[in-house]
Amino acid sequence: MLELKEVMDNKILADKRFGNTGLSLISVKSEEEIADVLRSANEKGKTVSIVSGGTKRGYGGLKEEYDVVLSLAEYRGIVEHTVGDMTVTVRPGTTIAELQNFLRKHDQMVSLDPSWPEQATIGGVIAANESGPKRLKYGSARDLVIGLRVVYPDGSVIRTGGKVVKNVAGYDMNKLFIGAMGTLGAISEITLKLRPVPKDESLVLLSVKEEHVDELKTFAIKVQDSMVEPVTLELVNPTLSKQLWDREAYTLLMGFEDVPNAVQYQEEWVRAQKPKEAVMDVLPANEAMDFWNRFANIAPNSLTDNSENGEVKANLKIGSKNMQVMDVLKEADRFQRQYGVTLAAHGGLGHGLTNAYLTGSEDQIKAVVRELRDFVESKQGYAVLKHLPFYLREELNVWGKGQSYHFLFEGIKRKVDPNNSLNHQRFVGGI
Repeated sequence: MLELKEVMDNKILADKRFGNTGLSLISVKSEEEIADVLRSANEKGKTVSIVSGGTKRGYGGLKEEYDVVLSLAEYRGIVEHTVGDMTVTVRPGTTIAELQNFLRKHDQMVSLDPSWPEQATIGGVIAANESGPKRLKYGSARDLVIGLRVVYPDGSVIRTGGKVVKNVAGYDMNKLFIGAMGTLGAISEITLKLRPVPKDESLVLLSVKEEHVDELKTFAIKVQDSMVEPVTLELVNPTLSKQLWDREAYTLLMGFEDVPNAVQYQEEWVRAQKPKEAVMDVLPANEAMDFWNRFANIAPNSLTDNSENGEVKANLKIGSKNMQVMDVLKEADRFQRQYGVTLAAHGGLGHGLTNAYLTGSEDQIKAVVRELRDFVESKQGYAVLKHLPFYLREELNVWGKGQSYHFLFEGIKRKVDPNNSLNHQRFVGGI
């Protein structure tokens, strides 16, 4: 483990492609050490980049090199697990896979399905407010956190929320730090509410040719008006469907998690109500889990992106009204044909979030990102770049068009971090 850690540390300092690196790296193993590092840096006017697993170095930030990289990767493990209350308190360097494997011994889980669970840490997922296709039923990281401990830039430690689910004392301060990308402080402890592991699950795939894709939209509306409760209603474009399922078609992924009878009933409901042109496949529990494991590892990140010879990879996160996801995917496919990029994409017809994974030359990536962003913003949506090499981030503007409420975030940042020492321009809007 020590040898692996040293390799990771060296890679973070040596790999400049995604910026957010530093002159030196300090790995901490306690909250006291986190406070000492931040306090010392703040007093000396030093800048600090906070990392855990290191998967999100290509997400935001216009600083190639900080004075210090503060690594939380070794500050890991379970602090407290209250089985009866269904809560867990965990340190930020714990990977999602480690946490889920621990909880499964008690037939419990954290209902989060972010990308790269073997690499991504709970601290990074919370800092970025990550979620996956199962957000439809389970929500995002912001919906699961009931308490945090946060170390401010001056070294002081605060607690937000609590360790019980029914905690309603005033403003929910947790939401201030979830999604703030470490710009307001280092998260040192996270308390999450849990769910029981479902007794059964399955995955239904409905595939149609491009000329029948609108019938999937009609069907998705019918699903949301029915008593059926899928955990996912994720539409996959033909490029990604080919990669995952070896079927070049628009494919709707409907996941079901419940007791066996309920799962079977919902499968039969889909079979009876699906569009007649749709090809239906049903994956039982073990095959569904294998599918989601593969699905979780398709997004590029700063540890897995080994692009060379002028190739660029990008991840564009798009927010829109839920049924506009269909229009976003159609437009993305049009740009794929027009510019010759490889564009694999999926979007939630229940929550309105689309992820587009682009591979191509620098000019191709820039053209498609700009075209897609213009299209989405014309419909009052947004497009944020979650992964992009450092040298392109300023040119393409990671955050897109500024919002009127960003001045509130700027005021909070000035109050909490007046020396602007933490994770420069990695907050929403480049704050």
